Parts: sequence; structure tokens; C-alpha cells
Amino acid sequence: MREGVLQIPTMKDRCSPEEWQARVDLAACYRLVDLYGMSDMMANHISVRAPGDEAFLINPYGMMYEEITASCLIKLDLAGNILSQPDFGALNYGVNKAGYVIHSAVHEARPEVGCVIHTHSWASMAVSSLDCGLLPITQTAMRFLKIGYHEYEGVALNEAEKKSLVRDLGSGEALILRNHGALIVGRTAGEAFNWTHRLELACRSQIAAMSCNTKLHEVRQKVMEETWNNYQPGTRRPYGVMEWAALLRKLDRIDPSYRD
Repeated sequence: MREGVLQIPTMKDRCSPEEWQARVDLAACYRLVDLYGMSDMMANHISVRAPGDEAFLINPYGMMYEEITASCLIKLDLAGNILSQPDFGALNYGVNKAGYVIHSAVHEARPEVGCVIHTHSWASMAVSSLDCGLLPITQTAMRFLKIGYHEYEGVALNEAEKKSLVRDLGSGEALILRNHGALIVGRTAGEAFNWTHRLELACRSQIAAMSCNTKLHEVRQKVMEETWNNYQPGTRRPYGVMEWAALLRKLDRIDPSYRD
């Protein structure tokens, strides 16, 4: 037994092979978000749709991203009922209410979405507080040329916010949560992580450029539109397919316990 590591009973024999794979991918996504500097201790949440069910998997509120495993994830239906969870013992972890509100809203409204990521990274929070929002000043940022914005309504504990959240996300893959952070979706965990990583880079590069206190170089609108179109579904291969296997290998070299 390793000191500082929670001993959580395996859930592998309590779910289908498809769900177990979804759990492994989701646990990997949590580890990667932390590894790339986008986690906020135990705050925030990532979810994946549970295969074959009107339900999703999400983190137990109280565990750090760096310690999330396939077995620790909690399965919820869209109404918020817990369908399955491991025995956390005296810790008795549950689900973050804001996590349920945000993720259930997206999973119910967007059946094609397989993974939802919500972050409070320093860069996304900074850009979310700027009146100008995300500027298309780099090729990476142009990928988000038509990103949506959602006005801050307080901590997302009120289920009434689901309607405006879904409206503002629309059919897009990313949403700037004003004065809050970011929300990103994808058909797979790999795709959602790819979008999240790129959005983070776009936000960080904007903060760096604006900090230089000099005029930003503008790109012609036509070029920005063409660049944006190059990143749209159907224009090129789905994101996260090629990278995901390599990212899992990276995690396996560092700490394969996410697979437990």
C-alpha cells in the first residue's frame, strides 16, 4: 500500500467492458488536465457519457485530479440520481452540485457529445474577465473564431441556468464562461482534451501578447474565416484520435494508476 494513495475497490467487475473503457479514458483525461496545468485542486469537473445509458460518469467531489482512477468515478443519470459508485469508506464522497448542473445540461441537450470539460485555469479565467474576450490573434485562437460566451449567473447551483448554458453553447465545441472559466465538449475524451489544450494555449498566448503593451498585429477577416473552417468537423480528421494513444502512453510512463 502506497502512503497517500486512496485504496478504492475496483469497479471493473461491476460494469460492461464499454463502460470500463470510458472510465479509463475519463480518468486519463483528469490526469492530463492536471499534468498540463489546467486543474484547480478538487474543483471543476470532467464527464463522459456512459455507453448505452442515459447517464454520465463524473469525479467524486473531494479527490484531486492527479489521483482520479477508473474505479473512483461516480455514475449519474440525467436527473442526478447516483446509479453506481465505489465504497469510499469514511470519506463518503459525493458529486459537486455545480458539476451535475453543468454536465447534465450538456449531455441531455447534445446527444452527440461524449465528453464535457470545465476548467478554471488562470488563462481561461483571465480571458473570461476581459471585455474583448478571446481574440483571434494566433492560428490556434482562430480555431475558436466563433466561440460562444455565457454571462456569469453565480455559482452554477440553480438548474434554471441549464437553459441559458445550453443556448449559449449552441452546436459549438467551446464556451467562455464570463468571469468564470471555460467549458469544452467533444465526441470523445481525446477530442475534448485536444480542444481544451488548444483553448488554453490560445488564452495564454493572448495574455502574454497583451502584457507586452504594444499594438497587436491584425489578420485579414477572410484569412481568419478560412483558418477557422480548416478546423471544423468534416474538413479534416477528428481531433484527439492520433494524439490520444500517445497521451495515454505518456501517462503510462508517468503513473499508470489511472487505469485502476
